[in-house]
Amino acid sequence: MPELLLELLSEEIPARMQARAAEDLKRLVCEGLKAAGLDFTKAESYATPRRLTLVVDGLPKKTPSGREEKRGPRVSAPEKAVAGFKGSLPAGTPIEERETEKGTFLFAVVESESKPTAAVLIAVIHKTLDAFPWLKSMRWGTTSFYWIRPLEGILAIFNGETLDGQIIISNYNYVLDEKTPSFKITEPMQFHSLTTGHRFLSSEIIKPKDFTDYKEKLRKAYVVLDASERRAIIERDAEKLAQKENLTVKLDPGLLDEVTGLVEWPVVLMGSIDSEFMELPPEVLSTTMAANQKYFSTLDAGGKLAPKFIVVANMETADKGKAIIAGNERVLRARLADARFFWDQDRKATLESRVPKLEHLVFHAKLGTIAQKVSRLQALVAKLAPAVPGCDTASAEQAAFLCKADLVSEMVFEFPELQGVMGRYYALQESVRADVAAAISEHYSPLGPNDTCPSAPLGVAVALADKIDTLVGFWGIGETPTGSKDPYALRRAALGVIRLIVENKLRLPLLETFKHSAALYGNGIIRDDFESNELLVFFADRLKVHLREKGVRHDLVSAVFALGGEDDLVRLLARVEALQGFLATDDGANLLTAYKRASNIVAIEEKKDKASYTGEPESGLLRESEEQVLFEALAETRANITVSLDKEDFAGAMGFLALLRLPVDAFFDRVTVNCDDAALRKNRLKLLSLIRTAMGQVADFSRIEG
Repeated sequence: MPELLLELLSEEIPARMQARAAEDLKRLVCEGLKAAGLDFTKAESYATPRRLTLVVDGLPKKTPSGREEKRGPRVSAPEKAVAGFKGSLPAGTPIEERETEKGTFLFAVVESESKPTAAVLIAVIHKTLDAFPWLKSMRWGTTSFYWIRPLEGILAIFNGETLDGQIIISNYNYVLDEKTPSFKITEPMQFHSLTTGHRFLSSEIIKPKDFTDYKEKLRKAYVVLDASERRAIIERDAEKLAQKENLTVKLDPGLLDEVTGLVEWPVVLMGSIDSEFMELPPEVLSTTMAANQKYFSTLDAGGKLAPKFIVVANMETADKGKAIIAGNERVLRARLADARFFWDQDRKATLESRVPKLEHLVFHAKLGTIAQKVSRLQALVAKLAPAVPGCDTASAEQAAFLCKADLVSEMVFEFPELQGVMGRYYALQESVRADVAAAISEHYSPLGPNDTCPSAPLGVAVALADKIDTLVGFWGIGETPTGSKDPYALRRAALGVIRLIVENKLRLPLLETFKHSAALYGNGIIRDDFESNELLVFFADRLKVHLREKGVRHDLVSAVFALGGEDDLVRLLARVEALQGFLATDDGANLLTAYKRASNIVAIEEKKDKASYTGEPESGLLRESEEQVLFEALAETRANITVSLDKEDFAGAMGFLALLRLPVDAFFDRVTVNCDDAALRKNRLKLLSLIRTAMGQVADFSRIEG
């Protein structure tokens, strides 16, 4: 079946925008095709630094004809509504009034004629170009057309024929060789069937017949269209070069994606680092190479940084890249000379002497300076230290005092991503204790779900203080995440607190900690109506996300949180784990069903009677043996569960719940709840309510799905 091949050739597209742009191109065109009633079998999009490409297979040559009935507003609707309905129909469409069960409505039958697909595709492409959602874009000339970089050509082929379309990119061009720039009207950019290959390695014009031919000819013209293939080439060739030197490549995934987006024809080369720079901290070397030059670091057999780097060029040269390597080595030499200067200068001042300069760094306009934050951290970490086994309070306070000092160093000013890392190196240079220096480096961690979580006592304490202070502060001034927006990374901070507590099994009462942290801000900063429970609810949501990735059901977390007052995450997770194990058994699953049945019956009858059936049943009204057995089982179970919960034996509490299954099943099998005797009915409803009460000691089973 016919195929659409679309290529948008332009100046270089930023690497970080290419993948999303390819997906947006595919999405917008496919949405347009579906809206026009055009089916297709497959659509694939591609991106290189200079082109976005889309191929759609299995399109028909014509759109299908059809007949669609549309219902409009009521006949008695306002004139604007009626006029709007009529205006939405093709001219000349007959409208009739028709009686329905809900009244008299306007109806219209819209006949759609079959159209050539080519004509529809032109309109879809126009709409796609106009609606393209670049994160940043530019406009040139005097039209309203925006694109990421100047467009050079639009290749559009359908079924082997060039689509007869055009788009006005610019009405005017400057004539720069005259004293006063004048203007001349240019022709619109026509869709065509031509493209070009690599900017420097190929000068031929390519005229493809279809996508297969297009891809093959581009490759001969030194363009690898598929980003995943370019990525694989870089990874493979980099590893080969490293192996020849008995090294391994430190292939950072983010950097690999970025470099893939910088080249159309990847040529992997290896350069050398001057030995004089190898005395710099390895993080400085690798960060300088990755951030400034987009180089990959290499490691020796012992895992240490080696004096070699990998660079990916976009050129093949007659000298096998020797000039390219030499040029990159020269540039790197200058970069590392700057880094060494920063390193030498920074070590002339102690971390402690830098702390007063933090008064000049604003943490947040409403929350004060970094220096004020440091003061709060010292006070908060003293409160947290007893909850962290092995944490010395004085050492924790020292780490909190020094942890932000490297923010005013030259190195961190140049490379913000080294904050904390450089603080550790500077601390060690000053003979600060190794565990205190490590805490300075670790206090920003964990930065995400895959980042290493601190486990050393000082690092855990300072990291907790830093994140809790941030969360309480922003919550206290009402700057909370909304929807997908989280400018202060508060979700990440909450997840960090959760991981620090859970992975280190800390028994930390969060509500009390939040209140203490809020008090450290002083008067007039935290809003008067701030409640620690607000923040705890946010933590509950983050905990659900964290546990879902580990296979724990979110409804079980909700069921335990709903008990209220539970702010000890270790104890909460022990409850959840025990609950999950209980529900995985037959007794647990059946008892959950019985709970829902009992709850539904009681809820329905309470609503109907406008009464409450909570409270203890009267033992004298227990006529049936099954009632008596259930009543006694509930009394014994409630007492046993209370003892188990006091000992935090949650598995034991679930075990006692399991003993209720047989008496509950027997009750439902043989006892009629809604009997004619009013007193008996009321007593039995109270007995059912008692099932809810007993099980509610462990969790809110109404929150559990299934």
